[in-house]
Amino acid sequence: MKYYIIAGEASGDLHGSNLMKALYQKDPNAEIRFWGGDLMQKTGGTLVKHYRELAFMGFIEVIFNLKTILNNIKSCKTDILAFQPDVIVFIDYPGFNMRIAEWAKALGMKTHYYISPQIWAWKENRIKAIKRDVDKMYVILPFEKDFYETKHHFPVDFVGHPLIDAIQNRTTIEAAEFRKENDLDDKPIIAILPGSRKQEITKMLEVMLSVVADFPEYQFVIAGAPSQEFSLYAPFLNNKNVRFISNKTYDLLSVSYAALVTSGTATLETALFKVPEVVCYKGSWVSYQIAKRIVTLKYISLVNLIMDREVVTELIQEDCNSKRIKAELQKLLDPINRNQVLAQYDLLEAKLGGSGASEKTATLITNYHS
Repeated sequence: MKYYIIAGEASGDLHGSNLMKALYQKDPNAEIRFWGGDLMQKTGGTLVKHYRELAFMGFIEVIFNLKTILNNIKSCKTDILAFQPDVIVFIDYPGFNMRIAEWAKALGMKTHYYISPQIWAWKENRIKAIKRDVDKMYVILPFEKDFYETKHHFPVDFVGHPLIDAIQNRTTIEAAEFRKENDLDDKPIIAILPGSRKQEITKMLEVMLSVVADFPEYQFVIAGAPSQEFSLYAPFLNNKNVRFISNKTYDLLSVSYAALVTSGTATLETALFKVPEVVCYKGSWVSYQIAKRIVTLKYISLVNLIMDREVVTELIQEDCNSKRIKAELQKLLDPINRNQVLAQYDLLEAKLGGSGASEKTATLITNYHS
């Protein structure tokens, strides 16, 4: 079978690569073209466009880059028509993917969506388009199945969260070897995960690193995104207690004692590695003002959303400042508070449905078309 997969950011690249591995196992004759990143490219198939050319964060940023986005949509449609896939698999990235799904469905193409758009957070009216344009939906968060089926009468398959597989299947490392290879000393590590987009990184790193002097007994290590150049991080590395490691986030988390994390998938990844974290987020003033008027969620981190209570502290916009970050980080370094957070992480993992998300999804896709 011929598969066309569209992922538009780093997390989609990770989950897309594992889905591709499972598809190749289920269908040895699979032909795959995709929009994604380095991980998907290493798995096989043909990379059409890298996600680093697609990721724009925030309302204002999207407006400024509208011409590029529209050109990408046009290019994607042209490539799909030339490839004539048996099925198109969309991975999250709804602003782009929902446009392609509407167009593809109108032409009679088969459309499958893996990792639902977060319409339970905002733009719930997208359910009309999903019902019209998506043949099969595979959801990864436990509350999403009830949201779709009970509230909107749209059948979906809950496959579990693919991060569990990604973390379980990774090659483990020796902490001492990792420290030596990356020129780290013996101090406990506080990981800094500032996101994968330029706008996030430049905005978040300054405030995240503003507390370094308050914790001289720890070393702070920035997790560099594979899609970004070292030059973006270089201005922040003038402190001997700040180090930088690129494209090794999982290895870094596996040896970290605590973390400061920008909201997104990284908050859940950090929790699954059992690293106590403070969630930090600052957007542009205009984007934030728009978002807080249309997003109806109590929390911004996946950890708290899944647990439906505050397990990790979220410092958003004005609260994301040196004073608050220092205070919340100090709490995480206290043994009693750490143990409370870690106990909640165990409950979180149990709610996520176990391993095998990629294999379940690949089986459902191939069986649907067999």
